Amino acid sequence: MFKSIRISILIILPLLISCSSPTNSGTDIDLGDEELTIPDWTTESHSNEADPDYEVVFDDASVKELYIEISETNWNAMQADLDQNLSSTMPGAEVDFDPVWVPATLTFEGKDWYKVGIRYKGNSTLRNAYNSSTDKYPFKLDFDEFEDDFPIIRNQRFYGFKQLNLSNNDSDGSFLREKLAADLFRDFGVPSARTAFYAVYLNRGNGSEYIGLYTLVEEVDDTIPDSQFGDGKGNLYKPDGDAASFAFGSYNETEFDLKTNEDEADYSDIRALYDLLHNDLRTENTESWKTAFEQIFNVDGFLKYLAVNNVIQNWDTYGIMTHNYFLYNDGGVLTWIPWDNNESFQEGKQGGALSLEMNEVSDNWPLIRYLMDIDEYYETYLSHVETFTNSTFDINTITTRLTNYQNVIQSYAGKENSNFSGDINSLKSYIQTRNTAAKGFTD
Repeated sequence: MFKSIRISILIILPLLISCSSPTNSGTDIDLGDEELTIPDWTTESHSNEADPDYEVVFDDASVKELYIEISETNWNAMQADLDQNLSSTMPGAEVDFDPVWVPATLTFEGKDWYKVGIRYKGNSTLRNAYNSSTDKYPFKLDFDEFEDDFPIIRNQRFYGFKQLNLSNNDSDGSFLREKLAADLFRDFGVPSARTAFYAVYLNRGNGSEYIGLYTLVEEVDDTIPDSQFGDGKGNLYKPDGDAASFAFGSYNETEFDLKTNEDEADYSDIRALYDLLHNDLRTENTESWKTAFEQIFNVDGFLKYLAVNNVIQNWDTYGIMTHNYFLYNDGGVLTWIPWDNNESFQEGKQGGALSLEMNEVSDNWPLIRYLMDIDEYYETYLSHVETFTNSTFDINTITTRLTNYQNVIQSYAGKENSNFSGDINSLKSYIQTRNTAAKGFTD
């Protein structure tokens, strides 16, 4: 039985002591000087000794309510930071700055978390919120961001999670794209962040008000290496920039943001992938190249990712854009992890999503082009498209899932979107169209 569970997140911006914020913007924030105690601290809810509790934090069968309270002083600091960095940039330009962190108090199911770091996140989603009349911004939470200032919160966690993301479902009247895409990837065997529905209330010093239905998204470099891989000690990269295309001549270590093992800073696995991808052995002795390549790159996992990504049409990622994925070294083999799926389930921008055939993809995107040029890999890709379409993306299965999610979020989504039911029906119709297209492609 689906139910609504009330969760509170209070973000309180401290009041008395002004100090430089941990950002390059020079914005000042208040940390406060009150005596800090944490009466609700338990091992399970607050400490880093507990394993992440996915059942509590990522419950598919309910909408959890988050109450965020931010002092007027620090809310103004966050807004000033946005004004400084976004007001003079061109529309559509990449958001390229580190938003200011401010301390917060988070209340969840009757428990409080103090001095939680909160900041804005995102690119187009952040810019769109900034240019609108809404305060429904995308946020990132870090539960021990301010532990150096307040040792009492050292290694503070939220039921085992250090960082979490609040995606604001920008331009998504169904409120389901981010969650549904992540679920489908994971259900088809592609590592992907866990997600859940959260209704967020914000108090900036003038009372709490509902600002919208969000999707809570797991932070990849926080918990996914341990929860979805056998060994959580490998290198995790978040590529972004020209080098993220893996095109010939593009290699640049600085564009492979290393999220784990930073002290060692050993990029040899990425370098090896790049070098072998462009090695003449690929065309001179394809079988030998395949054997070597599969030892350092999870080819089948990538082909599964392509199958799901192309069937649902998720345009804002590799093949069109040089971002929105991670690579994790799982026992010496780099594995693809999709990220930021809010632009999925639509034909897309920038020329539109990739076709199922991917014939239009050039060698500027060699991880696609070079693999698709090998008959065996192309046949495996076709097989994954067929299997995904007839199982995870089966029209009856997916319609049932959509209806369940619709029932869960209806009362909250309707507060924001009077045409919510119509947008859900449009999404169902779109999915039917994609299912038919995929079947026609494999036939």
